[in-house]
Amino acid sequence: MTHLIDLTSDRLFRHMAWANAQTFAVLASLPETTFVACEPGNDWSVGMITAHLAEAATSYASRLDGMPYADLPFDAVSTHAELAIAAAACATADARLRVSAHTPDGVVVRQDNPALTRARTTVLAQTIHHATEHRAQIAGALIANGVTALNLDDLDVWAFGDAEGLGA
Repeated sequence: MTHLIDLTSDRLFRHMAWANAQTFAVLASLPETTFVACEPGNDWSVGMITAHLAEAATSYASRLDGMPYADLPFDAVSTHAELAIAAAACATADARLRVSAHTPDGVVVRQDNPALTRARTTVLAQTIHHATEHRAQIAGALIANGVTALNLDDLDVWAFGDAEGLGA
């Protein structure tokens, strides 16, 4: 029997993957010059945040499933080709995270720092919060530079429900 918490968890991870994919799709429609946009007072560009979003998703997935972790070959997305690499890495990691969400709780040990442990549920929750935070930072950097293409209301759970055809 499937429990409501399992259904909720799965929906949250499906939403995260969908919202990440939508963000990458919007960025792919923008000129590469947009990737250098920053918010006032923040030296992290759209390209840096985007690369970090994808790389962190891969890192979280590796912590949870024990598969090897690989850095992206760049620190900041600066071309559409690099964006495609980051998008593919993020999509793969998001799928792995969704699978990990169905694994029983326990302790996660960081491969690069075995002294640092966390509850699986903490790492899983962080993956969702982390992605949401960085999608918001990307949107903010774009808006601060006059680019309104990434509307966070188009990425919320209501829009996701509509996109899935299940209603919100």
